[in-house]
Formats: sequence, structure tokens, C-alpha cells
Amino acid sequence: MPQLDLEKTLRRIKENQWALADFDWDAPGAEMISEEQWPKLKAFMADLTWIEHIGARGFAAMAKKAPNDTLREIYTWFHAEEQRHANAELALMRRWGMLKDGEIPEPNINLRLTIEWLDKYSDEMPLNVLGSVIPMLEVTLDGALCKFLLDEVKDPLCHQVFKHINADEARHLGVDFHVLEMLGHGPTYRLALETLATAINPKLLLGVAVYFPLLNKMRDNIVAMGLKEEKLYQAMAKFEKYGGETPEGRRNPWYQLMRMHGRWVIDRSNKLYHVPVDAAVKASGYIPKSWLPKVPTWVNKLTWQPTA
Repeated sequence: MPQLDLEKTLRRIKENQWALADFDWDAPGAEMISEEQWPKLKAFMADLTWIEHIGARGFAAMAKKAPNDTLREIYTWFHAEEQRHANAELALMRRWGMLKDGEIPEPNINLRLTIEWLDKYSDEMPLNVLGSVIPMLEVTLDGALCKFLLDEVKDPLCHQVFKHINADEARHLGVDFHVLEMLGHGPTYRLALETLATAINPKLLLGVAVYFPLLNKMRDNIVAMGLKEEKLYQAMAKFEKYGGETPEGRRNPWYQLMRMHGRWVIDRSNKLYHVPVDAAVKASGYIPKSWLPKVPTWVNKLTWQPTA
């Protein structure tokens, strides 16, 4: 991918803002959700809403680490855009009769643990970690989930909303891969030493312990909805393709680590990886609700209200 002009990208971001008030939420089409689709779609949309907030929290942390004012402002806009995506998805859930007034869906256990880690530790993580993990999550989860949603849901308003969401996500990924390449600049020995020092940080290791099961849990949820695993893996392969297009991108040690992990996830014959991670997913289902951290207070800012 060609290097971005960040100033031009920032102008484009500002010019292409949208609001929930731009849509007619009472337009015909809500009745096109079948009774068979409804319960699985409700769980799917709840997960998608919280995944948006994983991205939002990541961008908020990245804004604090940005090496220049332009990138810092871009990440601040991206933070707000991910929040708006979550609000739009809540509005669709309410349109389809999945939420009562003021109701916010609870995240599944693996999402809740990931959000808790982000709230506690993401501000302490260096940009080279966040700048490598976030594009993998966006290209894999957002890409596969949103594509599947549009294939399955016939409500025209859903397609209108996700046309805007997908345009935002395309800009996010453009910047993500630009930064992924940027992080590969510098002497190889310095990059390797910085990566090693970060990789043995106990807080990062705790993040890995919640991140690995999250991906496998989302894989299981996607399959339960009827999406073939291959579709998810095709989305994941885009990270390797676009992140490694340039020598600088390939020299980024965190790109190589994420690429290696992506291959482990795709290879279901890799029992050394999948057996313990699937066991962790299963074990997390037995965690009593009383042991889980409280849902963050910022959840109260979520709203389906179509304000400007």
C-alpha cells in the first residue's frame, strides 16, 4: 500500500463525518428480519457493538502515543468514529426490537475481560504494540463480521448504515497499515531489543492471555451464526498481505509476531495452540458473574438516540 499523506487523510476524515440523525430509523425494512434470524442476530450485534469499543479504547490509547500532532488528531477522530459505530449498531438493534429503551447489551465474558485489560493497561502499552494489534483486530473482526452481516440481513437501512461504517473502517485500515510500516523503520537490533523488552512485560502477557481466547471465542460465535471459518481466515490473511507489502513493514517485529499468531489461528491442525486456547474459552464460561469486573462506567455514554 502506498504511504499516506496524513494531512490529506485528516481533511478527508473531517469532510466525511456523519451522524445517526442522517438516517430514517422508522423507514420500512425492519420486518425483513426473520424470526429464525432474530435471536442469533441479537447476540451477534451485541458482540459487534462491544468490538467497536475495543477499537475505540485502542485508538484513545494510541492518540496518547502518536509521534506527531496530525496522527494524534486522526486517532482522536477514529476514537469518536468507533463510538458512533457502536451507537449506530445499538440503534439497529432497537429498530429490530432487540433492546428496550435505555438498555445496553452486556459483553460476553471474553469481550469483558479484554475491555477490562484495555481500560487498565492500554495507556501504558507502547505504540508499536497497539499499532500492530489494532489493525489485526480491525481487518479480522470488523472485516469478517460486517461482511457477513450485509450478506445475511436484507433490511435496506442496515446496508445504508454500514456503507458509512465501512467507509470509516477503510480509512482506519489505511492509517493502520501506514503506521505498521512506519514502526518498521530503524536499526534491526534496536527494534528487536525494544520488542523483547516489551514482550516480557507481565501486563502485556496478561493481555495475551485474554486476546488469544477472544479470537477463538469470536470464531466460534461466527460459525454459530452460519459463517464459514474460511471467510474469517480470508479476512485475517489480509493483515499479512497488506502489512508485509513493504520491506519496512516486514521489518517490524510486532508485524511478524502478529503474522505468526494469525497463521496459528488459521491452522486448526495446530493442536499445541488450539487445544489450550479453546480450553481457556471453555473455562472462561464457568467464571461466576460476581467475579467479573464491572462493566466500565463509560458504557453510560452509549446511546441509540439519533442525535447529530
